[in-house]
This record gives sequence, C-alpha cells and structure tokens, in this order.
Amino acid sequence: MSTLPVVAAVDGSDDSLRALEWAADAARRRAAPLRVAHVRQYAHWAQPEVLAAGPADPQDDPVLTQVRTHLEGRADQPDTEYVGLEGAAGAVLPELGATAQLLVLGSRGRGGFASLLLGSNSIAAARDSECPVVVVPRPGREVHGEAPGGPGPRVVVGLKVDGPDEATLEFAFAEAARRGARLQAVAAYPWPAQPWMMPGEMPPPIVDQDVIEDETRVLADGFLAPYRERHPDVPIQLIPAAGDAAGYLVAASRDADLVVVGRHRRRLLSPVRMMGSVTHAVLLHAASPVAVVPPASSAG
Repeated sequence: MSTLPVVAAVDGSDDSLRALEWAADAARRRAAPLRVAHVRQYAHWAQPEVLAAGPADPQDDPVLTQVRTHLEGRADQPDTEYVGLEGAAGAVLPELGATAQLLVLGSRGRGGFASLLLGSNSIAAARDSECPVVVVPRPGREVHGEAPGGPGPRVVVGLKVDGPDEATLEFAFAEAARRGARLQAVAAYPWPAQPWMMPGEMPPPIVDQDVIEDETRVLADGFLAPYRERHPDVPIQLIPAAGDAAGYLVAASRDADLVVVGRHRRRLLSPVRMMGSVTHAVLLHAASPVAVVPPASSAG
C-alpha cells in the first residue's frame, strides 16, 4: 500500500468498537486504508519481556471475526486488512505506529478496573508511538468549566507560546481542514505571576494581566501565521487563557470533534519519552477524542 494506513486497535470491547468507527471515518477522510489490529495478550504467568511478539492467524481470531461482521456490507468501507498479533499489548501497540499515519484506540479495554478513566495500553501507545495517537473516550464524560461556544464542528489545539511544536499545529490544521471545522487554539499563560525572590531582593514591579494576555496573543498570532497561509479555508479562533491549560482544553472538549495536544520532547537528562502533565490530564478528562502528536524532531 502506497499510503500509510490508519490503524484501529481492537479487543472486542465497546470502547474499541467506538475507536474502530472513529478510525474508519478517519481513513475515509484521508483516502487511506484501514488496518484493524488485535493483540492477544500473553497468559498472566508468562514473561512478555522474553517472548517475541509475533503474528497470529487473523482467520482464527474471534475478536477480528466480530469486527469483520461489524463492518460487513458497508458501501463506504475503506480498504481494510486484519492483523492478529501476540504479545504484551502495551509494547506491541506502540510498534504499530512505525508503519501507520494514525493509531486509534479506546480509552479502556477489557482488562483492568472498570472505574479507571484511562487504560495502561492507551497511555503506552500515546507516550511511545511514532505516529499520532487518537484516544476515543467513553461517552457521557462530564467536563466542568465554560466551553468556548459557536456553531459547527470544532477542532481544539493546545498552543505553547514558549515552545510551540510544528507537528502538533500542522496536524490540528490539517484535521480541521478535513472536517470543514474551525480551529480553536488555546494559548495558556501563567497567572497569577509568582516570581521567585532571594532574601533581601526587591519585589519586581506589578505586571498587568492585560499586558501579559496581549503579549500572549501577539506571540500566538505570529506562530499561527504560516499555518493560516497554508490552510486559508480553516477559520481560526485564538483563545488566550490565564492559568490552567489542561482545564481550558478539557472544558473546550465539550462537543468538540477533536482535541489535539503535543507530546514532550526527550530531554538530555530524561531521555525516555514523556507525555507531560497537561497531555495526561486532557487524556484523562476530555469528553471528545484526543490526538497526541509526537514532536516534529526525530528525537521523539
């Protein structure tokens, strides 16, 4: 296949079937094939770190048989292949991102405690996959706070004015263009300002919040300018937000088509992949699907 597929991770749960529907729609919008993958977990007494994950027979997989039946007869179904794998799902799922343009999964699977908001496999995939990962939540999540209103479809993106990531912004603009949606860019700034002072130092001059907000808006507008030029049909709404970035993004997720957030770059003293506290909080609490985009740098 010349076009990288959209991968839907399934396990037979209602959560994974919702993710499958989202992935099928995403594949149609991208004119891409759909790859449906099921990872059969090792027995609980096995040691997955010493057992290589490998392909299973997709014809002998009841979960994939269920999915075939679920998708059967749809006129608009994208080209679909079914892949059965064996191994530790938290390790195998992120590897699927190496040959995909998008990996989609539900917020919870069959295992674990039903009360958990986010499953370990969803966390591992969002943290470690080489491609963007979309986590589809269970319906009915309540979010608090005032959501930015307006009619029509919306895509929401978190914009860090002190370190915007190109891959996150490009993904958000492209997704809004595919959906004919307006893009809401939430640019949070710290407030109230809490400067650190050494003993004996004079306190800094009082900073007007309006000044901080104006500076945030100017910086954000500058970062968004090249994307506006590349996507002139995407209406933009810039929202400077004082304080809690995660809270604003979660509130904005109400009735949104998608919330897009970035994943942390690796750092010299912390070479492992990290999601960051804002991204983790949005995954836990957003009412809409959440896309976690790896950074533009190949360092991931």
